[in-house]
Amino acid sequence: MPKRYHSALVFLHWLMALMIIAALVAGTFVLAPVDNSDPAKLLSFQMHMGLGLAIGALLLLRLIVRASTAHPAPATTGIALADRLAPLAHWALYLLVLAMVGSGVALSLASGLGNAVFFGGEMPANFNGIAARTGHGVIATLLMITIGLHILAALWHQLVRRDGLLSRMGFGKR
Repeated sequence: MPKRYHSALVFLHWLMALMIIAALVAGTFVLAPVDNSDPAKLLSFQMHMGLGLAIGALLLLRLIVRASTAHPAPATTGIALADRLAPLAHWALYLLVLAMVGSGVALSLASGLGNAVFFGGEMPANFNGIAARTGHGVIATLLMITIGLHILAALWHQLVRRDGLLSRMGFGKR
């Protein structure tokens, strides 16, 4: 059994982490506060939506790599509840990212935003009353919370337990 995850999985983990955080920051602090009539918002949407679609494609690739490579043994903390919750939290991250991509696509289709962003159509005046917009926001919040907990758990392993768990998601000999 390897001590580290496959290098392709490690690469995808860190690349996707950066991309997901960038998309969440852009959606929260760049897109949300700007009115749809502002011409700069169209360029921001082009980058945000392109990033979201790339994240979706990489997620599918990551799941394929995960299913086809050997993994280190499950980590143990000595805390039964934590050991049971950790795999659920990891799958929650996958599901939330998938839900973000899906709700983003649904929002784009329901509002006509995709036509504006990719084909030069008119920007919608707003996204009021579009259920996918509400879902996208709720899922973003849940994803940010789950990512925060994931980071805190990794730091706890690294700085408090000092068990080297973080090295499993690093490059090096497997």
